[in-house]
Amino acid sequence: MVDIGGRPILWHIMKGYSTFGLRDFVVALGYKGDQIKDFFMSYSHTAAHSLHIETRTGTIRDESTDHDDWDVHLVETGLATNTGGRVLRLRDWLTDEHFCLSYGDGVADVDVKRLIEYHHSHGKLATITAVRPPSRFGGLVLDHGLVTKFIEKPQIGEGWINGGFMVLDRRVLERIAGDETSFESDVLEELAKDGQLMAYQHEGFWQCMDTLRDTQLLRSLWEKEEAPWQTWT
Repeated sequence: MVDIGGRPILWHIMKGYSTFGLRDFVVALGYKGDQIKDFFMSYSHTAAHSLHIETRTGTIRDESTDHDDWDVHLVETGLATNTGGRVLRLRDWLTDEHFCLSYGDGVADVDVKRLIEYHHSHGKLATITAVRPPSRFGGLVLDHGLVTKFIEKPQIGEGWINGGFMVLDRRVLERIAGDETSFESDVLEELAKDGQLMAYQHEGFWQCMDTLRDTQLLRSLWEKEEAPWQTWT
């Protein structure tokens, strides 16, 4: 399980959401889902909390007061299930009229409160957060052929993409046929064709964790205490 600062990227995403008062999480498990289970089952004992241990009885008592106040449902959704099918398998836990949906491979400093407000303002079925991915290469600032400045991987010029922070009306679940459904090509594209998909444009930080380069970057930012996605204290 790939981690940042000893905790899975999923924890960082959930921590960001909780900054805005969201505390009920449903996680769709698939490949390596057992590692996610192991993390949360041991979380209270391994998250830098203070413990009281009685060696004679083997009793362990957590003495910390700074716990994350979350309800986390870890739901097995199958190894071969497609992205849409995984969301559909969570329907029994998604009981509210609207819910947030995120992928588990990217962090951002998205203002979730504003994202939700934007979703409610337009009345469509779905909102995605549009982001500009950082360039893979550094940029140059030129003045009539003269190089005046180097820019380190500017987050411009690559167009808008789905950054994975979404707000959905529960009726979107009705558009998912089954396990084989792709949330991206079968659901989001159909919503777009029907005029039911809006984009919240996020100009701030966003970074996926798809490659070793991405992992090294995020770990470096965290270790230097310069992580833009850390909106909590």
